[in-house]
Amino acid sequence: MIADKSRFIPRVCYEIFVRSFCDSNGDGIGDLNGIISKLDYLADLGIEAIWLTPIHPSPSYHKYDVTDYYAIEPEYGTMDDFKKLLESARQRGIEIYLDLIINHTSTLHPWFSEARKSNANAYREFYWWMTPPQIEALGISKRETSDDSQVVYPWHENPEDPEKYYGLFFKGMPDLNYHSEALRAELEKIVRFWLVEIGVDGFRLDAARHVYPEWEKHLSVEFWQYFSKVVQDIKPDAFTVGEVWAETEEVAPYFRYLDATFHFDLSFALQRMLIGEKDEDIVEKLQASYAVFEKYNPLFVDAIMLTNHDQDRIASVTGNHKAKIKMAASILLTLPGQPYIYYGEEIGMLGTKPDPYIREPFIWSEDSENSGTPSWIDAQFSQIGTVAPLSSQTGDPDSVFHHYKTLINLRKSEPALSQIFAPNLHRVCLQDDQMLAYFRPHVDKSLVIIHNLSSYHKPILMPEDKSDFTHILFSTDPQHSGTLQTMQLAPHSSLILASHS
Repeated sequence: MIADKSRFIPRVCYEIFVRSFCDSNGDGIGDLNGIISKLDYLADLGIEAIWLTPIHPSPSYHKYDVTDYYAIEPEYGTMDDFKKLLESARQRGIEIYLDLIINHTSTLHPWFSEARKSNANAYREFYWWMTPPQIEALGISKRETSDDSQVVYPWHENPEDPEKYYGLFFKGMPDLNYHSEALRAELEKIVRFWLVEIGVDGFRLDAARHVYPEWEKHLSVEFWQYFSKVVQDIKPDAFTVGEVWAETEEVAPYFRYLDATFHFDLSFALQRMLIGEKDEDIVEKLQASYAVFEKYNPLFVDAIMLTNHDQDRIASVTGNHKAKIKMAASILLTLPGQPYIYYGEEIGMLGTKPDPYIREPFIWSEDSENSGTPSWIDAQFSQIGTVAPLSSQTGDPDSVFHHYKTLINLRKSEPALSQIFAPNLHRVCLQDDQMLAYFRPHVDKSLVIIHNLSSYHKPILMPEDKSDFTHILFSTDPQHSGTLQTMQLAPHSSLILASHS
């Protein structure tokens, strides 16, 4: 089992795609010093932990194909810059989670450069190699596509080599083979380096369900038992959050060894509900998932998000509908769990696949050349004119930014909302499947949250046992103030109520 995490667990987290966040030196590429310059902004927003997408040297723009696990991508800065980021964040009560890419490396990593030389090379065992007859005999020459990989033929040729190598995501990303004890020893050195010598607070674990290939899929969960023990022995309070892009039943066993996993089922359900303007019994589905997670770890942390760097942005999913963008945030930030905000969601950034266009530069101000807004890509979606820059939103009480900041502050100040362990969530039935309502009980102060998913004004038919919840803590309906007297809710509006008793 995982260690008892008695330390503070960050209640609101933020994902930064480093290349696109803030450019400190005018080369068009976001960097570590740019992030440092915006820590006061993030602290003021209410962020308590930052997940950084990969910062290691890599030939790609996204850096998910690592060539050196012990270094910083030169485009992003130096190791001294990273240490300064850690210290500056710590001074503001912000933790830093490193994206750890241990499912695969780049073909340019020295390990693979050696491994591909011959089947007698010592590094050959670090990767998966088979001859075509072996691949055919196992029936693994092709695969069904999955949400996280569209590759159908995952075996790739190495010139003048009778064997092929396995790369689930891309031929430039060969998968690592953890049957190798030598590779495991290297992994332990990497974990120790970042947790102890450098001092990161934890890891986001990429492609956690694929760490063993599909024909040995049952070994992936066992691997994280090994990994968890390594982390605990090195730094017991380090936080781990896994990318297990799968349905609840497959995700649940990972909670035995990881602190948190991302809730993709919830992410896609929320997107469908925003589009279809109809509840999908989400409260009951969440309760069912909690019951399954709890079997594996009573202290599970449900890492929830609207979207991340691999999904169309929520503002585009909603058709750039401002009220729906706000309601999406209202739902995310009033549900149990540990929310992760994808950079730019708080200003309503847009973007649909292909991937570079869901990772466009953060728009700091209209003066993009001098504001730190990166320019590495010609943005197609998030531009001045389609997305209001942060500088124009900070003073606007009706802005998406102001909405996020208000809700984050409320989530952190209300114990019923900030509860992470043992999720407190119950359905409130309003007799209308276009109304989503739930109860967040707490010994100090319980809350009722109501969202009108529809495009119409809806009556609030409060059940008798919740009739004393009439004190308004928060509302996006302009007709509401103080006490709930108008028993209806405007289209795409959200309401948070406390009891008067």
